[in-house]
Amino acid sequence: MATKTQLNVFLGKSEKPIGKLAYFKDGAREFSQFAYSEEWLANESFFDVSPDLNQLTGYQLRKAPSQNDSCFFHALADTEPDAWGRRVIARAHAKARTKDASLGALTEVDYLIAVDDFSRIGALRLQNEQGQFLRIVPEGIRSTPALSDREKILQASRAFELSQETTEDLQYLQGRGTSLGGMRPKCTVLDAGEVLSLGKFPSVGDERSVTRGEVLALRLARLAGIESAESRIVMVHDQPVAVIQRFDRSPSQNRIPYMSGATLLQARRDDEHNYIELIDMMRSKCKNFLEDAQQLWKRIVFNFLINNVDDHLQNIGFLYVGNNQWKLAPAFDLNPFPDKERESKTWLTEDTGPVTSLAQLLGQAERFQLSQTAAQNILEKVTQAVSQWKSLAVSAEVGMTNSDIADFKAAFSV
Repeated sequence: MATKTQLNVFLGKSEKPIGKLAYFKDGAREFSQFAYSEEWLANESFFDVSPDLNQLTGYQLRKAPSQNDSCFFHALADTEPDAWGRRVIARAHAKARTKDASLGALTEVDYLIAVDDFSRIGALRLQNEQGQFLRIVPEGIRSTPALSDREKILQASRAFELSQETTEDLQYLQGRGTSLGGMRPKCTVLDAGEVLSLGKFPSVGDERSVTRGEVLALRLARLAGIESAESRIVMVHDQPVAVIQRFDRSPSQNRIPYMSGATLLQARRDDEHNYIELIDMMRSKCKNFLEDAQQLWKRIVFNFLINNVDDHLQNIGFLYVGNNQWKLAPAFDLNPFPDKERESKTWLTEDTGPVTSLAQLLGQAERFQLSQTAAQNILEKVTQAVSQWKSLAVSAEVGMTNSDIADFKAAFSV
């Protein structure tokens, strides 16, 4: 049976209407259309919300180029739930279908609209045809749990991973994830001062303290002069939870437009891409290209030194700064992998392939607007910062044990 869903698209806390989104599904045929509003096109604040949308009136068509790609335009696809969020949504729907056989199978738009408006990444907001922003709870009720509820969140995520979850557990987890963070258990939370943050929880299958490892990496990055998301460890009994502040909200909690590196490149998920492609696109899109290009090189060096090999384009972000220009977002999702080969997921260049050595990085430094002298200075600073990983690991902010140190040692042994 053919289905059609129409949504209004707004921007930010000020609720600027920018266009309409339509989703169509008829059997295996599935696509979306988006049309900018004439008011937004004429607005002095207009900017390209998604690089794959043309600046014109009328509906523009988007079909998924492959089974692994989204049928929504890239910036909208950035707001879809990640793999963890999709699993929660699918499980909740499956349980609901056992009680109501009339419920159909989930479609891609069901996943898109299942993310709560309050926690959706970036500044794009979706409204149904009745004029209501898409919430998982009635308007006026807080949908995002406080960090103080972390024990309940951990219990719900553990039950979910073990397939022992209740309907209440699913209701608690559903719609509160983000597009950031992959398969691991997580939940959007409100930290002290109502600051929107992401809580990342230990998984039942963890063989090392992954949450402590991520906070260690984020704090090391700061020591190395890399702008990275604010983070810390909080405990639930003996379980360490990583609390990572969302960077797509201003101090006054205004929403900041966001797009991933994959969106900037309009990349297909199954294609190989490289950092030089990203640099070439940043040249025309970034307000402070020189600064961002050098910062990106510093991050690639850091990733190599800590063996963060999950550096795919979804793990690079950009924030809007006005006048149709962007800046590199703070680094996030940095994880040392002691059990993986030291080889980047995103290639350095089309010719050199993945990053496998520091010499390779130094050989391409000029492409990142760095002289050899400047590159050597950055390399020394980052290496010096990373060499302090053990002392930072056992600090109160990270809290690793000697056993944890042994678990992660291989990631830092270049």
